[in-house]
Amino acid sequence: MEKIEESSPLRITPTVQALSFALRGKRPNTPGAHSGRGPGDVDKSGGEPADKLWFKESSAKNLRNRDFLSPTTMLNTLYADGQVPPTVMSRVLSLRGGGVLPLAGAEVMGEGLRLRVDRAASFGAVLAGGASEYMKPSVQRQGRVVINCPALHPRPSGPSPATLTLGQLRTVLVADHTGALLRRQGLTVSYCPVLPEGSGVTAFLHTLGVDWPTVPASWSGAQREEKVQEALAGSPYREEDVPGQRRGGGGSRGEEEEEEEEEEQQGGREKDGALRVNLKRVFQEEGLAGYDPSLGTCTVQRDSVSHLAQLEHAAADCKETMATVLHVMSCQDEFRQQQIAMLWRASGATHTQRHVVCGPVKTPGTNLTAEQYLQLRRGQMKDASEMKYGDQVEGRTWDDIIRVMTSATIRFELLSTVHTSPVTLDLQREGGVSTKGPRGGVFVMYNCARLHTLFDSYERGVEKGLYPEIPEASQLDFSALKEEGEWILLFNYLIPFSELLDQSGQSLDCEGGGARVNIKTEQVCKFLVALSKDFSSYYNRVHVLGEPLPHLFNQMLCRLRMLRALTDLYHSALGTLHLPPIRQL
Repeated sequence: MEKIEESSPLRITPTVQALSFALRGKRPNTPGAHSGRGPGDVDKSGGEPADKLWFKESSAKNLRNRDFLSPTTMLNTLYADGQVPPTVMSRVLSLRGGGVLPLAGAEVMGEGLRLRVDRAASFGAVLAGGASEYMKPSVQRQGRVVINCPALHPRPSGPSPATLTLGQLRTVLVADHTGALLRRQGLTVSYCPVLPEGSGVTAFLHTLGVDWPTVPASWSGAQREEKVQEALAGSPYREEDVPGQRRGGGGSRGEEEEEEEEEEQQGGREKDGALRVNLKRVFQEEGLAGYDPSLGTCTVQRDSVSHLAQLEHAAADCKETMATVLHVMSCQDEFRQQQIAMLWRASGATHTQRHVVCGPVKTPGTNLTAEQYLQLRRGQMKDASEMKYGDQVEGRTWDDIIRVMTSATIRFELLSTVHTSPVTLDLQREGGVSTKGPRGGVFVMYNCARLHTLFDSYERGVEKGLYPEIPEASQLDFSALKEEGEWILLFNYLIPFSELLDQSGQSLDCEGGGARVNIKTEQVCKFLVALSKDFSSYYNRVHVLGEPLPHLFNQMLCRLRMLRALTDLYHSALGTLHLPPIRQL
């Protein structure tokens, strides 16, 4: 196998790949086979490789006796009667380096070949450098991504909190989170459209932690609009005006889109020399897969030209290298956005365009705008905080806490579901929000705050001379970490997190499948909720700050070093959601 430095961060994917090669008796046949770029997604539920030779365990029950398993059914396909030869077993146990977890033992049982990881060595390897390498993607990428959010384009007037729907708000939060994930991977990200400074929607989004780009209110894109109009007028896909001609319909359009289409058709018939473009020819002649076959001839309207001018502005710095443009939209807007994408292509733009389509947001029994939804959740959060903390809930600090917690509640409600699926919200006031129990964003922020409270208590103990400072990892004996909850936190969360961050970039790399792309925007929220459940279970069971007795210090300091890394993990994951950690709750 490829020789890689022993100091490489431990990774799940390279470990599974190396185990597969060792079990088959084959060497990797591609460079970088242990670089963390291999097939298979890694998450808490167990990152299995494409060939399913090995499974990473994740449940507390299975982790008591194994960390990886090659099932008997797989062994039977490789060896007679599923008996693993001693030479193969030796080859498996001798794996080293290249991000492969240190191995402690293996045995063939009824369920298959069980493999145990050297846990003390793994704790030492991960925590030696403060686990900083595990807080960022394992792969750094280069390139430019433009994230376009149709919900924020003026149609016909600019968006406002009072008109923004919950479905549109979902697309904005998906776009914001996606941009943060891609920037972590080294990609240059720009957003479209730019919003007027000081506008109501800008202030509204800022309340939710969305820092969308703005321009002075006096800014005009008239020049770019004129160039777009000229490009479309000279496009080879332009069609001559034919009285009574209708453009293609179909697709998943709402009443608003159908009304707009009718207006455009009427406007085209009433106005001499209307500019029409055959969109079907665009994707057929340029070999673009995944576009609605009912796209036909489109009458170019002013709002479409404005939309294209904004895209040109966002991609203005991409002249030497092509950008990938992600259109993040609701399913109701998909047909309309496909038209915009093909119009842009017809104008001469050659950037790769992918569509992130979000399912609807359903609110049984009520119909609120995004602004009303924010007000409702903020009121519920304030009521829940006052019920728990009473008169303490006042002043600037608590205003900030309630604002962040409200944002966390909304983000987790709208982002925890696969973006293509619908979200159903219970917006009845009596349902409220709770600061207890596994309820999404509140629960995550609460457990992050518990870690800050723990370290505040520890620092006070250090100041009083009760506890020593946390030493370097080399001075600690990590074999003291014997609780199953400690291994779960390392093996299911600290080690896999960097590979989870890789997933959005890997999705962009996938070829084929048409115009749509699945960015897996729900993964970070699900990861944080699962992490918080396991951390809460561990924290409720284990007393970390024990008696100030020297013979207990090693175990306490090992736990503190692990929990400090866990705190950094929370901060890193919450950062992709633009949620600052709360130090008290």
